Amino acid sequence: VQLQASGGGLVQAGGSLRLSCEASGRTSGIYAIGWFRQAPGKERESVASISWSGINPFYAESVKGRFTISRDIAKNMLNLQMNSLKPEDTAVYYCAARPSAMHSYTYWGQGTQVTVSS
Repeated sequence: VQLQASGGGLVQAGGSLRLSCEASGRTSGIYAIGWFRQAPGKERESVASISWSGINPFYAESVKGRFTISRDIAKNMLNLQMNSLKPEDTAVYYCAARPSAMHSYTYWGQGTQVTVSS
C-alpha cells in the first residue's frame, strides 16, 4: 500500500485547510486509515481515523468539532477538512493505514506541513 498526502500549507488562525491522501496498491488490505501529526519537539499523535469503508470516525479531543475526516471510496482518497485552525495545529501531518484491528498503523505516507500563524 502506498499513501500520498497533499494539501498542507500556511494559513492564518481561524482559517481552513483540506488535506488529502491517495491510497494505491493493495488497498483491499486496508482496515482503517487516519491522520497523525507531529509538531517540533513533540511526540506524534493521532488526529482522526476512519474505517476503510468510511464509517466509525474517530477524533482526538483537541480537534473535535473543527476537523472532519471522510473517505472518497471511488477515488481511494482520504480527506481531512480542517476548520477554525489554531496555531497549536501547526505540525507535519501524515496519513497512515492499518491492515487490521490487531495491527498498528503499518503503512505511512510522506508528511505534509501545516502551519497556522497567529
